[in-house]
Amino acid sequence: MELLLIATFILSTIFVYLLIKYSEVLGLQDIPNARSAHKRVIPRSAGIGFVSAVLLSLLLLDFAHFKEYFYIYASTFGIMLVGVYDDRFEVSHKLKFIALAVVAIFVSYNGVTIDSLGTYFGYEIELPVWVAMIFTVFAIIGFTNALNLMDGLDGLAAGLSIVMLLTFFTIGYIHNDELMMTLSSLFIFSLVAFLLFNWYPAKIFMGDSGSLTLGFVISILSIKSLNYIAPSAVLFIISMPLIDTFIVMRRRIQRGQSPFKADKNHIHHFLYKTKLNVKISVVLLLYLQLALSIIGYQLQNSNEVLSLILFVLLLFIFLNMFDQRFRYREPQKRKKKKL
Repeated sequence: MELLLIATFILSTIFVYLLIKYSEVLGLQDIPNARSAHKRVIPRSAGIGFVSAVLLSLLLLDFAHFKEYFYIYASTFGIMLVGVYDDRFEVSHKLKFIALAVVAIFVSYNGVTIDSLGTYFGYEIELPVWVAMIFTVFAIIGFTNALNLMDGLDGLAAGLSIVMLLTFFTIGYIHNDELMMTLSSLFIFSLVAFLLFNWYPAKIFMGDSGSLTLGFVISILSIKSLNYIAPSAVLFIISMPLIDTFIVMRRRIQRGQSPFKADKNHIHHFLYKTKLNVKISVVLLLYLQLALSIIGYQLQNSNEVLSLILFVLLLFIFLNMFDQRFRYREPQKRKKKKL
């Protein structure tokens, strides 16, 4: 395993460096727009580098494992390709949805399905096969896009992913789950190499090739962890991308906009505007995700009803804390009083 991890780190470093060097030739550059936090052209699609490093290391050094979980790794490669195409030419939301749905069905051949929603008041909510498949597809699509939305500041998506992957590695290690340990540890080492180039000020962005793939991989680990921990505990472990998605989609719907319309109203944008510092904003969110992941880990064997209530309460707090409408109500009231 040590050789596998070292090889992944080295390959990821080399591949990401080469992508930086040849990004202009490949047409993989991020040109600033109204939603960008950066002001200059920066290479992107580093996901090609750190995802390829994981897959190539497995092919060369642990082919037996790769073969055993072929559907998962083939799907991971497929999602990366969709992300690369999106980084280069831009893909519609509909095409992304279809691609994610196909690979979500594909990974079910390796046993990645949500068969139960947990036990509440002594009754387990088991899902029929066809319902389990549909629910799994939407869960994977939902979280994959949630993490994609969090890729807005240097080092943020990679840092959050490392925190979540570390938690899933711990769960896999305790329960001796080979897939969870291998998949999470390889991506941790690959992402650490990527962060050498992506930490502020970033020399390259991961692009959709990276964020979509990471969201997909963490979705798989989340589903696999349901064999050992409660679903409500998993919600805490992957909470920041989920909470951010709820916040931005509610705000867009309130404004009569499409919930899929891109904007600069995510949690990280709010913190960046408040702190005016990329590093501080990113570190605060990493600490927050770490705290929530630890809470999720501690709640793994707790009462599922209380854990779910706690998560809903947490979501409600965040929804109101980052409700930007409150920023305008007070000035409007003062204005009316003056009139």
